[in-house]
Amino acid sequence: MNRRIPRIMTVAGLISDVVVVDDDQVESVSSDFSSSSVHRDRIIIVANQLPIKAQKNQDGNRNCWSFCWDENSLLQLKDGLGDDDIEVIYVGCLKEDVNPNEQDEVSQILLENFKCVPVFLPPDMFTRYYHGFCKQQLWPLFHYMLPLSPELGGRFNRSLWQAYVSVNKIFADRIMEVINPEDDYVWIHDYHLMVLPTFLRKRFNRVKLGFFLHSPFPSSEIYKTLPIREELLRALLNSDLIGFHTFDYARHFLSCCSRMLGLTYESKRGYIGLEYYGRTVNIKILPVGIHMGQIQSVLRLRETEEKVCELIRQFSDQGRTMLLGVDDMDIFKGISLKLLAMEQLLIQHPEYQGKVVLVQIANPARGRGKDVKEMQDETKATVKRINETFGKPGYDPVILIEEALKFYERVAYYVVAECCLVTAVRDGMNLIPYEYIVGRQGNETLDKVLGIGSFPKKKSMLVVSEFIGCSPSLSGAIRVNPWNVDAVADAMDSALGMADSEKQLRHEKHYRYVSTHDVGYWARSFLQDLERACSDHVRRRWWGIGFGLSFKVVALDPNFRKLSMDHIVSAYKRTTSRAILLDYDGTLMPQVSIDKSPTGKSIESLNSLCRDKNNVVFLVSARSRKTLSEWFSPCENMGIAAEHGYFLRMKRDDEWETCVPATDCSWKQIAEPVMKLYTETTDGSTIEDKETALVWWYEDADPDFGSCQAKELLDHLESVLANEPVTVKSGQNYVEVKPQGVSKGLVAKRLLSSMQEKGKSPDFVLCIGDDRSDEDMFEVITSSMHGPIAPKAEVFACTVCRKPSKAKYYLDDTAEIVRLIQGLACVSDKKVLC
Repeated sequence: MNRRIPRIMTVAGLISDVVVVDDDQVESVSSDFSSSSVHRDRIIIVANQLPIKAQKNQDGNRNCWSFCWDENSLLQLKDGLGDDDIEVIYVGCLKEDVNPNEQDEVSQILLENFKCVPVFLPPDMFTRYYHGFCKQQLWPLFHYMLPLSPELGGRFNRSLWQAYVSVNKIFADRIMEVINPEDDYVWIHDYHLMVLPTFLRKRFNRVKLGFFLHSPFPSSEIYKTLPIREELLRALLNSDLIGFHTFDYARHFLSCCSRMLGLTYESKRGYIGLEYYGRTVNIKILPVGIHMGQIQSVLRLRETEEKVCELIRQFSDQGRTMLLGVDDMDIFKGISLKLLAMEQLLIQHPEYQGKVVLVQIANPARGRGKDVKEMQDETKATVKRINETFGKPGYDPVILIEEALKFYERVAYYVVAECCLVTAVRDGMNLIPYEYIVGRQGNETLDKVLGIGSFPKKKSMLVVSEFIGCSPSLSGAIRVNPWNVDAVADAMDSALGMADSEKQLRHEKHYRYVSTHDVGYWARSFLQDLERACSDHVRRRWWGIGFGLSFKVVALDPNFRKLSMDHIVSAYKRTTSRAILLDYDGTLMPQVSIDKSPTGKSIESLNSLCRDKNNVVFLVSARSRKTLSEWFSPCENMGIAAEHGYFLRMKRDDEWETCVPATDCSWKQIAEPVMKLYTETTDGSTIEDKETALVWWYEDADPDFGSCQAKELLDHLESVLANEPVTVKSGQNYVEVKPQGVSKGLVAKRLLSSMQEKGKSPDFVLCIGDDRSDEDMFEVITSSMHGPIAPKAEVFACTVCRKPSKAKYYLDDTAEIVRLIQGLACVSDKKVLC
């Protein structure tokens, strides 16, 4: 496929509902899109709205469309990336409705002149998707508002959810018309398109996919009230990199993945990674920045200078200080609370009456509904009350501007305002404080207008809510709880009364950060991490599994494949010296089983294998030798390795041996009290006392708290046992202390060497396990190909489920493993009978 973007089609079909994709299909998809030898890197940026302004004019009997870039759009990133080798394609909706008869023409104009691919949605579908599901259900919930009644937030509506999914499918269709899946990077933005990653991953398993959430992500207690909670989480996890503005939002997302999907995450070299079906989903925390060049160019406009002069005459020349608020008219921006704080300031400090003015710019509401109307009415009523109480002829303490201002007008207000108040009760990022800081930095022309000297020291003051995303990066701002009206009023008073030198220092610190962390820095950093996250896509094999929005891909080493029953039975029949090593929990017995003792069928199958004189069968488990002896007493000829191989015996009637020299277990007197301390403080945790090991289990504890306690316990034990001959290890829901040098790998090594010494070097080795401790066995048998194992031996290292492993084979679950053992047992039984 060449690099030219094909002509855009406006009637998009829906994506195929076939979701189980085998590897051969994946390879055929990839081969159709071979990358060209010389090409530019290309990024497809996908958002609900294109960064385009459209205007429709009448030209005779036909409509004439004109388009230009939207300077207010955060996603106009081409200038910010600043790299001629990067081609940026935009996919999204236009703000204006386009007649179906004109869609072809509009698509061609936008593609050729702006490299934009418009998505056209029927008005009814757009209303249900955007004003319905996005604004009535996702937006309130992500801002911590629970739908406690039909009037408050609105109940979950399945038809609105279906519209949301349908629109995400249409977006996916449009992307597929222009994507080169082997080369292009796709960057999806915000909560409007949260299930889009699934549709793209379903079609192109290797797609390089990033997602950035611009809104807050709620705590798990809030998020789990959403009926489609797992569908959204799994869809996001089909991305390679997921970005958040703050650590809090990322932490909430990770907590939801842990509590609802049972996933674990770790931080490696500064990067947070979530393991998901063999893929590492990377998490990035980076607040977005602003278009510095754009604001600076607006500051140089003649219109801006004129507006600044007008505002100086209106406020400064009248001896009045301007406080500024710039917010969208929605229920989470805290406009009403800010007005109440202004009222409180005037009550507590009468000296400000007639001297301080709050200019509140209220941008038109993006959403609709009863709550928006109520907020507008409350805002107007509060402004009216304050002005009637404290106003004088020629002076209103609050000026409410409800119409949409031009960008240069807003920038002019930034230049003149002594303090900016951003007191949203919950907000994803909010870039108003950043814009204000750059506006206050100004330029030489505006310095003259403001009457500042030749080498001015700029100053600014910010009062920001602690519940907005930009708050952590503005350490010089006065942070407030917007719900505490008295505290906000005190902050306003502090800002007004602060010494100029202090304001200058705070401004310098803020400007240094904002100017170096602009939108270009944000975009480059995200795309750099996306490239790193996708670096191994080509060398791995991919399987698609699952139905609908539960679709996911499994990414594994190209040599990793499912163990074929026919293959292993064939090898079993033609070999004469076989070593069989089996884990127990999670391998022969499902982890979820309450009764962990073996079934009669399992005992029968193991005995059949043991009766075959060509077999040496070993059960290798972490369990105690007492438990294993009781459970497998009917298995006379089976070897058992207990406690990860510390104890072992070749047959039932043999004496137990130790794999390593006997150790002194006096260290337990140190470790056990520490474990008891954590058990008492962690509900659902238990201690398992083995002969040579101690295990702290937390599988029944709260997953987040249990994981946190496990990390603390690991550090604590490593500290107090530093001089003892033991190792401390963590695993799936446990922390274990055991003697040094003990591993299942030692058992495998000893068994293979023993068979070689008896002149029976194995020509067939089967090793099956499911967790980290079994990886030691896999490593030993795969590295023994030129040692104790016979040349050209059949070696099968097999793990449970498709996941990263040193094993070369996998089986899906314990049921398949049991069937495999029964199949091999059947072959041995027939041989014995013959």
